[in-house]
Amino acid sequence: VKDAVAKGATVLAGGKPHELGGNFWMPTVLGDCHEGMKLAEEETFGPVAACFRFTSEDEVVMRANNTPYGLAAYFYTQNLSRVFRVSQAIESGMIGINECAVSTELGPFGGVKESGLGREGSVLGLEEFLEVKTLHIGGL
Repeated sequence: VKDAVAKGATVLAGGKPHELGGNFWMPTVLGDCHEGMKLAEEETFGPVAACFRFTSEDEVVMRANNTPYGLAAYFYTQNLSRVFRVSQAIESGMIGINECAVSTELGPFGGVKESGLGREGSVLGLEEFLEVKTLHIGGL
């Protein structure tokens, strides 16, 4: 947050440590964010929503994918065609569409790129604990 503010971001909400102290941080919303800020290049874990301006769907997808990370992504739309188009184009293991919750015990949890390989949870997560054997049989 300090880096973003120093580089021109506007604190719209929060932006400071929580009164509980320690590692607690107030939920924060930042406006006027841009590339070159750490929060555009690092995998941020914490209650920080960074708002970036964009002019086209292609631009925002390109910018979202311009990172070595891909645990979770979020976007909001009322256009069902855009839901499928953007969710296929974004390089992320989990995507929240009109929703901030991206994990559930019923769905696989995991990222792509430097955010992880494989999935935990759900039926798909079982594969991480199994030894799969492939048989090729011919000419019986």
